[in-house]
Amino acid sequence: MSVNVCRFSDSFVTFRLDFERKPPATVSHQPLYSLNNARIQIECRCLISEKSTGVTQSFVLGASCKTERVGVDRDIWTSPNADFAPIFSHDRFMNIKTFARAGVEVERYPSGSGTQSDRQSGRVEDVFDDVRIDIAEADADVLETASDIVQATLANEPLVGQTTIENDRYSALIEYPVKTMNANERDLIYQTDTGPVLLPDLSLPPDELMSGFQLAFAAYNCPNWIELLVRVPTEISKSASVFHYSSPIRFNCENQILRIGCGEVKHS
Repeated sequence: MSVNVCRFSDSFVTFRLDFERKPPATVSHQPLYSLNNARIQIECRCLISEKSTGVTQSFVLGASCKTERVGVDRDIWTSPNADFAPIFSHDRFMNIKTFARAGVEVERYPSGSGTQSDRQSGRVEDVFDDVRIDIAEADADVLETASDIVQATLANEPLVGQTTIENDRYSALIEYPVKTMNANERDLIYQTDTGPVLLPDLSLPPDELMSGFQLAFAAYNCPNWIELLVRVPTEISKSASVFHYSSPIRFNCENQILRIGCGEVKHS
């Protein structure tokens, strides 16, 4: 069976900041220039459909980078520095930042405009001059058996994973590149170990789904369950916590592994 999947190597989210049109709201330093377009490769896509209405929301996770000053001639990295991973839908965003310790907040620029937490969210139109989500889609074959998955892995075929979870209200399809795969051709065993992926909170109403996402790594070796290692505040001493992938959860779902073909790539 052939279906369309996201070709993650060619899919990007690009956000445009133009401080001549909208004042800074997501930076912690005075920018050297008033304009920047940040193109970030897409790491995961999550499609959440509400069963009663049929309305589907699409969310994408951008690849992690570091907080920086753009265009300077030295001292590029901000201090305190943070890992930065953005999540976007067509009208909302959330910036996830990982500082050296959990709970760190930094002052926003300009001075006096408040602080920036490790989960900053809001409406796209309030912050960005423009956001483009460019998804490259390609035909992919569903690998029906463990033997098919093992053979495709050892042949270095590009693989995409899809995990479907649902409750009474929603059905969520989580789609991601399989960047690490274990394969055993003797016993026909495979196992993903890949991420980060978007883990939704399906207990939330539709307009709050963005704020509920967590980041996780995904592992499974069969079609009907998944174990996730979730990024959470993790205590390292009585006085300090860090964000770390340290909380394992397991639930029933539907997994499938797909092999991307060599056909035409379509952009949407």
